[in-house]
Amino acid sequence: MALNLEQHILDQGLLDGQLELWHNTFSHIKSMALKSALDLGIADAIHHQGGAATLPQIVAKATLHPSKISCLRRLMRVLTVSGIFATEHSADGEAVYGLTPASRLLVGSANMVPIMNMLLHPILVSPFSDLGTWFQHASPDPDLFKLKHGKTFWELAGHDPSYNTLLNDGMASDSRFLMDIAIRECGGVFQGIGSLVDVGGGHGGAAQAIAKAFPDVKCSVLDLDHVVAKAPSGTAVEYIAGDMFESVPPADAVFLKWIMHDWSDVDCIKILKNCKKAITTKDVGGKVIIIDMVVGAGPQDLKHKETQVMFDLFIMFINGIERDEQDWKKIIFEAGFNDYKIMPVLGVRSIIEVYP
Repeated sequence: MALNLEQHILDQGLLDGQLELWHNTFSHIKSMALKSALDLGIADAIHHQGGAATLPQIVAKATLHPSKISCLRRLMRVLTVSGIFATEHSADGEAVYGLTPASRLLVGSANMVPIMNMLLHPILVSPFSDLGTWFQHASPDPDLFKLKHGKTFWELAGHDPSYNTLLNDGMASDSRFLMDIAIRECGGVFQGIGSLVDVGGGHGGAAQAIAKAFPDVKCSVLDLDHVVAKAPSGTAVEYIAGDMFESVPPADAVFLKWIMHDWSDVDCIKILKNCKKAITTKDVGGKVIIIDMVVGAGPQDLKHKETQVMFDLFIMFINGIERDEQDWKKIIFEAGFNDYKIMPVLGVRSIIEVYP
């Protein structure tokens, strides 16, 4: 029976539509496969073998049972297709797995495992199963996190030491990774200032990197009591317990890394006004330095665009927002600042200098 060409085209459109639905439906399998790779220590196992390992070699070093080797083969197939690991075949046809630029970030002393463990932890992942329900509630309460866990993100951090440690370790690992690049790519933003306060800086990973690269800059960290209580001692950084919504310690510059996206416009304007009170005038270097996302800035390939908008939806779990330039301009000027400069030099994130 001859196939009608028009019907064939319609059928292929239906199948393409089904593929799109399935591709999106199973996208969470990619993130859970990555989480399992972290749990099992697969990247470390490959790294231990000099950067290339067969399945039996991975099993010998990773924390999984030898009986799961056939299942591991299937897991590795997903992880190689998604770009976490690479694969080639030896002369006898056995698959040999290697590290990629992504999985190289999971090994070594400055690895990104803590931030990935934080982002993939069930506490942060599970609220999104209730996303549809959340949309049926009146704004602004409850936020998506509280809807799932009965406490806000910040309340749980203040009451659960292990969860608080998870967050601080994650943010510290992100600072170790990002600040080295920020200082190399745009270190000029930290030159010419005598003092800097890192607001919401946690255990001081970013401030310590700045202090190391610029010894003449006196660096301090402002954070809540329970965070400062666990801060490391014996560093060049001073830790100050306080609340950025109340006041910010005086300094030439205020540094805000991955802070503003957590808060509403009203809250961000309040934070920025406190920063403006704290800093010196522009002619002697006074400014606010922000590291955050500017949606639409930076590389324009699909992966960058998609990551920015997905992160915007992700940060909605605490009623946060990733802003585009117009959003940033609005809160910066409403807080009383006169000018700003956006430097999209950090992948999906940017450095924003804000001037009084």
